[in-house]
Amino acid sequence: MKKTFSKKQKSPKKPLTVEQKITRRNFLSFGTFIVAGSVAYGGWKWLYNSPEEARTMTAGARAPLRRALNKTELAFRRIFSNNNLVKTYPKEMAAKNVRHNSDIGSEGKIDIDAWKLQVKKHTGEVLQISLDDLKALPKTDIVYDFKCVEGWDQISHWGGVKFSDFINHFKLGAETELQYVGLATPDKEYYVGIDMPSAMHPQTLLAYEVNEKPLPPKHGAPLRLIIPVKYGIKNLKRIGSMSFSDTRPPDYWAEQGYDYYSGL
Repeated sequence: MKKTFSKKQKSPKKPLTVEQKITRRNFLSFGTFIVAGSVAYGGWKWLYNSPEEARTMTAGARAPLRRALNKTELAFRRIFSNNNLVKTYPKEMAAKNVRHNSDIGSEGKIDIDAWKLQVKKHTGEVLQISLDDLKALPKTDIVYDFKCVEGWDQISHWGGVKFSDFINHFKLGAETELQYVGLATPDKEYYVGIDMPSAMHPQTLLAYEVNEKPLPPKHGAPLRLIIPVKYGIKNLKRIGSMSFSDTRPPDYWAEQGYDYYSGL
């Protein structure tokens, strides 16, 4: 007679209780947190112990971080377009008391009547441009969200000459074939380098007004840069000189370890 065998049936698992589900979820979450935290700490420790970059036009950052920043800059510059405009706002939304972080570059008094913007062309020729010369050009206003690298932002209203209009009026088109614009205060103690595409962005201004009034000293009287596609550290106050080059000009904050490009 043929024997038949029946497979032993497994009893169904009991569903987890609410308390067990909570315990299991907490265990998984805690385990994930420990693993992620360990990886993050290990990465931070590796970066902290990495050698500092060799001092060139930038300094103060760890070498791997600077390499990453430079690669990020290349990626941003590939996709940059003057057709991408920063969002603007009605004048009524602009702050009445415009914030400023520090007086670097705008310390001490300046004789605004005697002030001249010195523009050095790549040929060596130097133009001397007065504030009245700038004010004779078409005025442009912008109300936008000024962003500081420290994390704060504020809608503010600025007025002045479009950088591109300035370039065209003073016949500086040949200079825009170069890669960078260098700007510095009259005393040369504060300075920035700007890539040419960002400088020529249609919203970049050489500003001489804030809230439709002349710039006060703390905001860079008589002339400052307003460049909405960059963080505030690139918006140089009290411009005294301008130059053009195919190599990176000195940049105050990049020498302190910040990103040279500082784009938004």
